[in-house]
Amino acid sequence: MGTLLRLATAGSVDDGKSTLVGRLLYDSKSVLADQFDAVERVSRDRGLEQADLALLTDGLRSEREQGITIDVAYRYFATAERSFILADCPGHVQYTRNTVTGASTADVVVLLVDVRKGLQEQTRRHLAVASLLRVPHVVVVVNKIDLVDFDGATYDRVSAEVNASATALGLSDVITIPVSALAGDNVVNRSERTPWYDGPSFLEVLETLSPAGEPQSEPLRFPVQLVIRPQQAAGERFRDYRGYAGQIASGLVRVGDPVTVLPSGRTSTVAGIDTADGELQEAYSPQSVTLRLTDDVDVSRGDQIVTSRSVPAVTQDVEGTVAWLSDRELRAGTKVLLKHGTSTVQAMVKQVGGRLDLDAAELQPADTLGLNDIGHVTLRLAAPIAAEEYLHSRATGAFLLIDAHDGATLAAGMVGDALLATAAV
Repeated sequence: MGTLLRLATAGSVDDGKSTLVGRLLYDSKSVLADQFDAVERVSRDRGLEQADLALLTDGLRSEREQGITIDVAYRYFATAERSFILADCPGHVQYTRNTVTGASTADVVVLLVDVRKGLQEQTRRHLAVASLLRVPHVVVVVNKIDLVDFDGATYDRVSAEVNASATALGLSDVITIPVSALAGDNVVNRSERTPWYDGPSFLEVLETLSPAGEPQSEPLRFPVQLVIRPQQAAGERFRDYRGYAGQIASGLVRVGDPVTVLPSGRTSTVAGIDTADGELQEAYSPQSVTLRLTDDVDVSRGDQIVTSRSVPAVTQDVEGTVAWLSDRELRAGTKVLLKHGTSTVQAMVKQVGGRLDLDAAELQPADTLGLNDIGHVTLRLAAPIAAEEYLHSRATGAFLLIDAHDGATLAAGMVGDALLATAAV
């Protein structure tokens, strides 16, 4: 089987996202017989003449939108060409935060647009999120083409609107496809009812897109989650054992590699790489391992072990782009917690530098951010972190802003001036 592709679906309410996902699963034969029988039975009970494929995903979605533990519903399916992990994000505007969650690790964002409605504000918001998160590919499914009698001119108009907005937001790799999720046109198989469209079907696109660049090719970044010192409890062999456990965020590490511990800047060499299955000579992202160092260096949770060949700068001043996810307004002087990797530090908002105008794709002056706003902020931290620009590293260039009182997530952030660069395109 081919490579794994991570995709996140997004769109406005009633654009047919659940039907598209259901159709994709059904036509690609990724639905078990008893699942489909249940869908047919519920569809008949509702007086429908044919199976409502949206029911294949609506069960999880209804739980999620009631706030019951599920923020983004993840589904796994596979074809003969490759395997997929699909993050199904809810469509309501108040759930834009969930789209940020789903898109943050995606190789592809699949954005639905109702051909009758064209480009909506929520469409622009999702395109902006995809641009800011530097998602490698965006596929725009122009749905419900059957409701305009498969008219090519209507599709061309919507496609042009989408591409113009995407270009203004700095997105270069955008593919549009005319689809009827309800009838299955151009979802898995190419449709004869769209002779004016000579491109691939939706599934054919997904099977040929390349995933994001391998994080193993990036410099080593290892956020320390736990310092392991079993001492006498594990026997004489581990009396002097000291290891640093965590998940490799990016890069590759080998025994004998020179490393630097941040933020202290102390240097050492990798003496050993331990796992539950034994020792390794090398490990790479996204493996979870325990590193041993040759020197007795002061390392604690929240520190980062990096290759000495590429050491990021350490700073207490961070500029970044945030997607504000809270009902509470963000303004200068707000005190928050900033979570970066395994490190959580106190921070204060020094300045709100502006808000992204989704219609004009420009950064507009603003001194506050509200729910679902995307804006530029400057933060002052109580302790230094190794902050790398998100443009260079999705793994270590991301951060969260958290309410110090109740632990609620306030914002998803990207280090650097990605928003300024996007708005300047």
